[in-house]
Amino acid sequence: MSELAVRVDTTSQVPPYAQIRAQLGALIVTGQLAEGDRLPTVRQLATDLGLAPGTVARAYRELEAAELIRTRRGAGSRVAARPAGPIRPYASQLATLARDFTSSARALGADTEAVLAAVRDALGPDRS
Repeated sequence: MSELAVRVDTTSQVPPYAQIRAQLGALIVTGQLAEGDRLPTVRQLATDLGLAPGTVARAYRELEAAELIRTRRGAGSRVAARPAGPIRPYASQLATLARDFTSSARALGADTEAVLAAVRDALGPDRS
């Protein structure tokens, strides 16, 4: 895999591990990272982002708990196979994504109405 499009805003109220988790999760769910794609090692991504390895390790652990990646000692971390059938997000995963988004939006100065408008816009005309 070439350059990974992950960026961390150290001035954000959202913790760096949550930013990494959300960005990698989005790349996986949208198919920009495919099944079997290898992720950088914890140390490499930490070095690239200027973070402590424990920060990246926490993000990877949470992605693994969400079954988006699988990690094997000596073989690294890879994008996991997508489950067969329709994907139903867990309430806890949605809550985490919502917290990450709202924290980032609030850090930008958005009020509740602006946050809700952004979500409505993102959902588009077919909100089912």
